[in-house]
Amino acid sequence: MNDSRRYVVIGGGLAGLASAVWLAEAGKQVTLLERRARLGGRTHAMQVPEVGDVPDNGQHVVASGYRSLFRYLESVGTRDCLEFPGGGTLRWPGGRAVRLHTSGPGAVRTLLGAHPDAGPLDRLRALRATARLGRQALFQPADLADITTEQWFERVGMPAKARAALWDWLALGIAAEPVQRESAKVFADVLATGIRIGVRDRSGVTIGYPTVDLDTLYITGAERVFGKYGVDVRYRSVARKIVVTDGLVTGVQLVDGTEVAADGVICAVPNSRIRGLLDDLPEHAEIYAAADKLGATPIVSTNLYLDRPLRTKSAMEALIGGSGVIDEVFDRQRMHRRAPDGSWLYCLTTSGAYEQIHKSNDEIVTEQLALIRRYYPEARAAKPVHAQVVKMPKATFSQVVGTSGVRPDQRTSIPNLMLAGDWTRTDWSATMESAAQSAERAVQALLAHSAHEGRDTMQRGL
Repeated sequence: MNDSRRYVVIGGGLAGLASAVWLAEAGKQVTLLERRARLGGRTHAMQVPEVGDVPDNGQHVVASGYRSLFRYLESVGTRDCLEFPGGGTLRWPGGRAVRLHTSGPGAVRTLLGAHPDAGPLDRLRALRATARLGRQALFQPADLADITTEQWFERVGMPAKARAALWDWLALGIAAEPVQRESAKVFADVLATGIRIGVRDRSGVTIGYPTVDLDTLYITGAERVFGKYGVDVRYRSVARKIVVTDGLVTGVQLVDGTEVAADGVICAVPNSRIRGLLDDLPEHAEIYAAADKLGATPIVSTNLYLDRPLRTKSAMEALIGGSGVIDEVFDRQRMHRRAPDGSWLYCLTTSGAYEQIHKSNDEIVTEQLALIRRYYPEARAAKPVHAQVVKMPKATFSQVVGTSGVRPDQRTSIPNLMLAGDWTRTDWSATMESAAQSAERAVQALLAHSAHEGRDTMQRGL
């Protein structure tokens, strides 16, 4: 039975898509406002007419513990479009490569001695340091929020080889910040979440990736759900302010002066776009200050089409000991089972790309080609067929020292106004799971308020 009340979701990124899908599945009348002409937010596929291809705007990986994200993918029918290969490859200059195990007994060997030059003493020290990391992640020292992840690694005695081979790279991937900037508490919180999930599920958290493009994974299925339930998707609709009257949300005012009536709102916009929307909320100043403090972290991705294969050993490869120009190489032939038609596609990512984000596309491509030629012997004679650089100066919120505890909750002081987005408070850092989990919590809270209102209405009627 459909609810006659109207619910508005602001923002068509993953958090907004999940919010709209789950509200619609609950029988609510939903309007989704998206400021651009497409859905997906910071996650979508892109056209490359020069080679007749549709790559992604950046490579995304997923962890086996992403339960809220899996729920969303089940709702939109793409849960089976993920693959968890159980590992990847760590690659050093000159072509030396070591298997990166993310599940099974091999994962223990990776944690203790992934570096090819690590000796028995290095492995013993890595074992002790890893045990300290796990213990302190679960029972955190009071000052973790005040130190960097690098300082935490030094404190627990993590050997240099173990850091170079695994831990610095892992921390960068989790928070998109180098260990010299990243808050130790952010890394500790995610590590603790992974440990608890592993204990609960009796298996370690492993890493996987989509086997389809991001539009197919996240957006196409959501559009089918919207069509099935009659969700009103309004493109090029820019919200100016959420209207609050007598302590409740009553609508969303757009920049063109019109107002969309609402009995409940989920505001699912990035922290960089929240300012002004919550002016009627009593605690708006605190939320704006939190959004500003979280800031933004840049990521640069390049879809590099080469005239020959790199002969990768796995779909996901981490470049170790480089200059920080590329931290991961994704072999899209392996991931999407592509049949090359004159070119091989590799997605190169640079997290925390503070230097690269200001360079020209040509400079970035030249720099990256020089780097992969150091790591892949086959790349020395390779020529680029085409290269597409994707700069994301605000790829995600920043998680540097001083930002711990800043992320706002999904609930606000207005009972029918919720926040969603990866930057709100969740069990994860800036990941797709954080976006999905925030949406799940926001929807649950809004539905609980709706049910409470419904009971009050019935009682008044009696």
